[in-house]
Amino acid sequence: MTKTNQIIVPHLWYNKEANEAAEFYTSIFPDSRVTNGTTLNDTPSGDSHLVSFELWGQKFMAISAGPYFKFNPSVSFMVNFDPSRDKDAKEKIAEVWNKLSEGGTVLMPLDEYPFSERYGWIQDKYGLSWQLILTNPDGEERPAIVPSLLFVGDKCGKAEEAIHFYMSVFKNSKQGHIARYSQGMEPDKEGTIMFSDFMLENQWFTAMDSAHEHKFSFNEAISFMVYCDTQEEIDYYWDKLSAVPESEQCGWLKDKFGVSWQIVPSEMDEMMSKSTPEQMARVTNAFLKMKKFDLMELRKAFKG
Repeated sequence: MTKTNQIIVPHLWYNKEANEAAEFYTSIFPDSRVTNGTTLNDTPSGDSHLVSFELWGQKFMAISAGPYFKFNPSVSFMVNFDPSRDKDAKEKIAEVWNKLSEGGTVLMPLDEYPFSERYGWIQDKYGLSWQLILTNPDGEERPAIVPSLLFVGDKCGKAEEAIHFYMSVFKNSKQGHIARYSQGMEPDKEGTIMFSDFMLENQWFTAMDSAHEHKFSFNEAISFMVYCDTQEEIDYYWDKLSAVPESEQCGWLKDKFGVSWQIVPSEMDEMMSKSTPEQMARVTNAFLKMKKFDLMELRKAFKG
């Protein structure tokens, strides 16, 4: 079955600021909008607010659900400013950088680097990381916003294995560019991934290894929602990806690299956005008891 919509959607966990952050981001990037908002009552985090939004064509979901997880640079979002696509790319990168810098922390200053004449890495005021880069892709164009995975600590050196693993799990996948560390780039080991991009379900991602000392690793603050049309698809992704039994909860799982995923039925969005408060309460109550989602049970709860 061919699906034209975005199947893998980054999900951002905030303490209380999901709505505010969505408004902030949609005011910064072109072609952006908030698409939907919902409140889930009586979850373990109390009332949780969900908001869906699009930034420059990339879909996101965010939730305000308490101070349990904090963003860190192990997952960031690469923003490609492409002069061949947009003649104001240089002005735009500076403008977006300035807005994201308000109250934020610079990880790498916006400057000239061997790999780009304009690049910077910033953690915004909510702690979310962005890599802004002036690109001019030879050959195939890349989307404006691309999720980026940084393999550090005991996961350093596993970027390539992870890319191959994800490409084996998801359809419509392919490898893009690969740049490796060369000799003399210690602590990074020769042959590990300095930068690579790859496609899963027609969506681009990037991955990098870093052997430098980092005090963070993958966590639940950023997860990737995988929308499934059938119970078979839910079972398939669950069986392939889940590697940490104690992390299985409400459709969430953790893979062998520590990356969090949510395997969710596509119709869940509709159930959430088109339901009465009673329906919403029944569906929420049903899924809070589940690890892997049971589509029949969710439909039953929705119908009542």
